[in-house]
Amino acid sequence: MTKTTEKKKDVTILFAGDSGDGMQLTGSLFTNTNALYGNDISTFPNFPAEIRAPQGTVAGVSGFKLHFASMNIFTPGDDVEVLVAMNAAALKANLDQLKIGGTVIANIAGFDKKNLRLAKYEDESNPLLDYTLDKFRVIEIDVTKMTKEALINTGLGTKEIDRCKNMFVLGFLLWMYNRSMETTQKFISEKFAQNELVKDANLTVLKAGYYFGDTNETFTSRFEVESAHLPAGSYRSIMGNQAAALGAIVATKKAGLELFYGSYPITPASDILHELARHKNYGVKTFQAEDEIAAVCAAIGASYGGSLGVTASSGPGIALKGEAIGLAIMLEIPLLIINVQRGGPSTGLPTKTEQSDLMQAMYGRNGEAPLAIVSASSPSDCFDAMIEAVRITVEHMIPVIFLSDGFIANGSEPWSYPKAIDLKAITPKMADPKKSLDDGQYYPYRRDEKLVREWAIPGMEDLQHRVGGLEKEDETGNVSYDPDNHEKMVKIRQEKVELIANDIPRQELVQGEAKGKLLVLGWGSTYGAIRTAVKQAIDAGLSVSQAHIRYINPFPKNLGELLIGYDQVLIPELNNGQMIQLINAKYGTKALPLNKIKGMPFASREIKERILELV
Repeated sequence: MTKTTEKKKDVTILFAGDSGDGMQLTGSLFTNTNALYGNDISTFPNFPAEIRAPQGTVAGVSGFKLHFASMNIFTPGDDVEVLVAMNAAALKANLDQLKIGGTVIANIAGFDKKNLRLAKYEDESNPLLDYTLDKFRVIEIDVTKMTKEALINTGLGTKEIDRCKNMFVLGFLLWMYNRSMETTQKFISEKFAQNELVKDANLTVLKAGYYFGDTNETFTSRFEVESAHLPAGSYRSIMGNQAAALGAIVATKKAGLELFYGSYPITPASDILHELARHKNYGVKTFQAEDEIAAVCAAIGASYGGSLGVTASSGPGIALKGEAIGLAIMLEIPLLIINVQRGGPSTGLPTKTEQSDLMQAMYGRNGEAPLAIVSASSPSDCFDAMIEAVRITVEHMIPVIFLSDGFIANGSEPWSYPKAIDLKAITPKMADPKKSLDDGQYYPYRRDEKLVREWAIPGMEDLQHRVGGLEKEDETGNVSYDPDNHEKMVKIRQEKVELIANDIPRQELVQGEAKGKLLVLGWGSTYGAIRTAVKQAIDAGLSVSQAHIRYINPFPKNLGELLIGYDQVLIPELNNGQMIQLINAKYGTKALPLNKIKGMPFASREIKERILELV
């Protein structure tokens, strides 16, 4: 039978099943194949909060969303075109994301009475047999059965065979979208090189899924998304946590320093530790501490000793680090604090995304304890934003909080390798025993025009000075309880942050005109959804512009001037309204909120609908 190939500009696929069904791996491998093919990609993994959630339940569903295209894209997609449902719970949890006329690929074995009951389908009614899926194309495959048949004589046990069924789905999708199996075959061969039986089983099932699509007469069409016309360069698919780690390594090297990373594992920041630990050849030292306080204190000690101290966590861990961060502010030494935000409060929603910690970053410490804040807007942007965060902490001798979130950290997109020659040098303000003495006296808190003090490292001859968390006397650094001195030092530390505005770029527009009816102002991971929505509004002839903030404390010097050029300002946030409070308080604007607090990123249509209401 002749099979046709239909060209598509973009496709959004959602892989969903139990957390043990391998949907994250399946999605990642399919993503890598499309990335190597040259597609633009954007992904959104979505995990259960529990390490092993109840099997077969909606709470236990693990999902991986992939948007791949022959054009530039900025989000993992709004509506899903293909939903892979390994069981009834996966279908129930995600059916509302499937566009009308979309395709459901259902594993029949996951829709038996037990699975229907666990998914809480009323009267155990099977959605594959009733009217539930009438508006969609349904491809029913007994993936479990066909996987067992493919491995019937391998000698593997039932559990080992069951773990291979995700490869059948992957093989079928590789055929469906006209992609080669080569990349996946190479991955399997390398991953299971020490276990020949498991390697051969996965390769066998992958091929079985591929040839099932090729030989089954039910499937007369396959699809192809051509490669995207990306700027020339060498690309790789990169996740936000990976990009943040690489950015920290590169920036530290540019500064001529060594990187020390002290951390305590916490979702969704743990992968930064994993990535940094792979790069010991660059002099990176990683330390897994017994708790959050030990982690940040170790990083402070490393910075005091002349390395760049870095620590990372999420909101709960940042709360525990608060007093020690205040110590670094008092000492005025470099310290990079990475906050990969998640839903809260308390332990909240560990695996769900939210921009929940902006106010914590601004004010979440005792006393007057200002620091600098830099925010990343996408997975690949973590690299550039991290370099800026390192530059500011090193050159301004001030702790910096780097804000990311679960969506950015776990999402992925193409990243063009930068050239080392294009990256600016970072210059630490190191003390010099030959130049830093004044009539034989060293003044550790004497400052330059940026109010930056020198970085005196233990062992530098004649540069002994007192350290600690007690208030410093101006210039000498001695302990001081003098009220006038305390007020002066508080003012100096605040002004020091404000002067960073002279050393960061002016705020620019992402798209649109410098004046108009509406400015959509965002920060962090809302970037892609805002960009997509605003572009659609501009294409429809509406007076809408977009600006996105990287530097949050201090804000760029011209931000207030930019805001007054618009009749209205809309600020979408994945929280209950935090940036809007900072903007309205500082600039006296009456910006309008658009808030979402569901542990999920914005869909571009949600922002577009609000734009249409306002313009």
